[in-house]
Amino acid sequence: MGKRDDLIAKYADDLRNKCGMDPDMDLLTKVTIGCGPAIYNDDASTVASSQESELETVKENFLMKKLGLSDSPALMEG
Repeated sequence: MGKRDDLIAKYADDLRNKCGMDPDMDLLTKVTIGCGPAIYNDDASTVASSQESELETVKENFLMKKLGLSDSPALMEG
């Protein structure tokens, strides 16, 4: 098993045990691949949700640029 496969298994386990849901493994694999090399960097793989600047970065670089969502206050509520 490669490093990415190990992380996908970890994410699936987290979804089962922390969120109480059965993950769609195809979707989880695609999302993990879509995250690119950030999943291998400890600092880049997590978000400091208590830092407003970090949330703004996620909103701008992921929600708006990567997912193509329009800027709105609702993006900061999730």
